[in-house]
Amino acid sequence: MTTSARLLELLALLQWRREWSGPDLAARLGVTERTVRRDIDRLRGLGYPVDARRGSAGGYRLGVGAAMPPLLLDDEEAVAVAVGLRTAAQSGVAGVAETAVRALAKLETVLPSRVRHTLHGLTEAIVPPQVGGADVDVGVLLTLALAINDTRRLRVDYRRHDGEESRREVEPHRLVHSAGRWYLVARDVGPAQWRTFRVDRLTPRQPFGARFEPREPPDPDLGAWTADGVTTRAYPYRCRVDVHAPAAVVREVYGLSVAVVTPLDDDRCEVVMGSVSLDEAAAWLGHLRAELVVHEPPELRAALAALAGRLARAAAPPG
Repeated sequence: MTTSARLLELLALLQWRREWSGPDLAARLGVTERTVRRDIDRLRGLGYPVDARRGSAGGYRLGVGAAMPPLLLDDEEAVAVAVGLRTAAQSGVAGVAETAVRALAKLETVLPSRVRHTLHGLTEAIVPPQVGGADVDVGVLLTLALAINDTRRLRVDYRRHDGEESRREVEPHRLVHSAGRWYLVARDVGPAQWRTFRVDRLTPRQPFGARFEPREPPDPDLGAWTADGVTTRAYPYRCRVDVHAPAAVVREVYGLSVAVVTPLDDDRCEVVMGSVSLDEAAAWLGHLRAELVVHEPPELRAALAALAGRLARAAAPPG
């Protein structure tokens, strides 16, 4: 066994078990204890914090360092980790799903082909958990994540909310998980515009395109930018209303996919929503049991008055 191979094996052993004695490590590696001590010093020189305790109860353990050391996994461990990451990617847990997709993309780039084949066969046989929102193929998420990591252009088939289908060439930037759905934030090459694409309506085409130079995103807070795009920018009407109710109460009514709710104080909030029609916006506002102040558009007041008239006539006794 070469020195480099032995160092990797030693690092794997230290990651596997919390603490090892010098004789145990020497026996596992087939070397002398003196060689183990030299190899421990080499690992320390490479930046791995290996702690040592002297005496009969002493031994070696991998300490906590400033950076996470690379994990050395056998085939079965790699498959188990990848399956766990795929499950986490569909968990719907805030903050976990996005991180799982990034980690899975990194892991898949280094998996041997035999392990990748085993993993794909296993995941095909697993029914993913149902967590609400739109179903998204983890394979599609992984393809998008790999294109983002490699800064490669993608050709995608995309179906809009009205059913219209088109093929786009995009420069993918980030995946965002919001309100139970996955969105791709990308620069649409044709019109040269930043867009959000619902991943469940998107089919990536292989192979990847040419590399591109990453650009500044449209907003430092891509989560908020995506939420605004989903609730407002995609619609012909933009409505802005003050609501005399706490923001938390209004968010319970609308969730994250209908409106952007911003607190004004403890008892008031601003609601911004997009809509295909002002009658639809009036109906959504009618869900709130609170006083409203309409800021824009002024035509929304007429739609609210018309809705109020219809409801008043419906509430009147017949005849």
